[in-house]
Amino acid sequence: MSQPLVPLQQKAEPLLDVQEMQLWLEKAVAWGQADSPDARKDTCLHLSRLRDFLQQLLTHIHNTSSTTETMKRLPVIGQFLGRLCWNHYVTADATSRRLLFQCLWGLYSEHPSNAVEGKANQWIRKVLCQLTTEEDDTATQTLVKHMGVPTTQYHLKVLRKMVALVQENIGKGCSLLGDLSQRCSCDSILAASEACVPLVTCAEAAPLIGALLQRPLICARAALSEDFLDALSSAYSSFFSNCLLLEEQAVVSMWYHSLSSLEEAVLSLLESVLANTGSTLHRLEQQLAQSLLPKACAQHCSIFLVVNDIFRSILKQLEGNECVKSVIHTFTNRFVRELSLLQPKMSISLKAFFPQSPQNLLGPLLTQPSEMPQESWRHHLNWLSGSLQRLTEEEEEDEDGSSTRLEGHHKVFEAWFLLVQCAHWMQATAQLLVTARPEDCDPLLRLLTFYHHPTNRGHHRAQQLVRAKDAWDHLCPLFSVLACPPPIDHLQSLVALLSPNPQQPSLAPLSVLDLLVNFAVFSQKSLSGSTEILQTVVDRTGLVSEAVCVLGSLELRLNGGSCLSSDSNRVHLRIKALQNTLTHMYAAQSPAEKQAHTHPL
Repeated sequence: MSQPLVPLQQKAEPLLDVQEMQLWLEKAVAWGQADSPDARKDTCLHLSRLRDFLQQLLTHIHNTSSTTETMKRLPVIGQFLGRLCWNHYVTADATSRRLLFQCLWGLYSEHPSNAVEGKANQWIRKVLCQLTTEEDDTATQTLVKHMGVPTTQYHLKVLRKMVALVQENIGKGCSLLGDLSQRCSCDSILAASEACVPLVTCAEAAPLIGALLQRPLICARAALSEDFLDALSSAYSSFFSNCLLLEEQAVVSMWYHSLSSLEEAVLSLLESVLANTGSTLHRLEQQLAQSLLPKACAQHCSIFLVVNDIFRSILKQLEGNECVKSVIHTFTNRFVRELSLLQPKMSISLKAFFPQSPQNLLGPLLTQPSEMPQESWRHHLNWLSGSLQRLTEEEEEDEDGSSTRLEGHHKVFEAWFLLVQCAHWMQATAQLLVTARPEDCDPLLRLLTFYHHPTNRGHHRAQQLVRAKDAWDHLCPLFSVLACPPPIDHLQSLVALLSPNPQQPSLAPLSVLDLLVNFAVFSQKSLSGSTEILQTVVDRTGLVSEAVCVLGSLELRLNGGSCLSSDSNRVHLRIKALQNTLTHMYAAQSPAEKQAHTHPL
């Protein structure tokens, strides 16, 4: 291998220095056909500068009167271009291949004036065959028209053969047996990944890229090039369904190797889901079903920890956003489902996936309501409510009063985050509150209030609990099957509880609205009566879009199958009818009304 090239100076004149050509020829000779890892690495390292030189060479050819004059000035030009044409890492790069073609075509003499130009033409015809790759290529059409050269797929065949050869080599096991001074077969992995940088969107290279990504990291020398991972991540995000053809496991491995690629995938999912809250909740389950992220999280604990940290950060920024909560819960639900499919192959415990969560709450919350008899729900929820109450009381006693938001309540936040991830139990809580007796509702209301308002400071949990109890007291008579028409005094009191308070804007009516929607869905009151109450309350309070979001979240939890109901058909029909009513109400609002009644739910 020759020494690296010294920086090439841009020439103001069209002629090139013979010494520069000689340096590049030495490079081309050393590279050969890029069969060795060192040659492939060095080729890719100098590819950008080679393109610059080829552009200068093309300018020189165009400014020279004949091929004979060019060959006198640069006698090694034929050897130089010919060797590059046999270097598959040079010809795989579209720009370099185009410049090579233009240089050769510039040397071709339509009317040879001597034997040298005639012989050069014969050689150029052969070399140009390997550079034509596509039938509709302009260069190919020019060849067919002027020279009679047939279209060929030679270049692609060579590329496929090269990919198969490299793939075979990287598939071999680690040959390092404890002696770090020995040469290891894994040394070729880094070079192969660097060589793939210009090939990330090439369909023929997809098997090699997949093999590189999925090779077990059993050796420290088997690391992949950062440039390769960056190029792959960029191509994946830009040409997801068109250019980058990777198998599922290769994509999962890409996320495992590249943190930036994983972060971008999670944020893209969140952005697509939250772009339009009106219809997003209905598409959420389908989008997550198509996403590989839950499966990737189940296969690699480290991927799940990164995804969870992103969700944790988003939740801190948008604490009261019900749509964000729905995304987190639905994603976690699908992750747990994927994890169960891997058992008993997976030996990693749930504690490894949830290291920051309160361990005494982990098992009880991750258990699905459908995994226990419905008559046991109340006892289970009472235990959860009591555990969370003790946790919050202990932490609030230790607080110095300086923190006003969740960031200052680490244990409380982690318990709340886990509850958001396992929001199926909140659906069970809301369902039970519809039919609960007065003496049984306090623990359930505490749990529901904690879900919507986890701390006293900043979230005013104690005041929200009082409001929730008042709301429950008014909802029970309103949705009684005997109440027709609904009691006006209870209806007005409920509207007052739900109406935004300019004096206390932080007292957003999240838990009260959740109760209202669940009473409308699960009560035994007629559908027309329930619709009338819900329609009247949300119309007077301006919470139409918020009610749509809560209703969509409720539907998602039920579709997950965790909260079974004996009359599920009736419940789903009521949800659809209520959704239609609210959707029509929202559509009828003016833009000013929609803007005025936008609340961070």
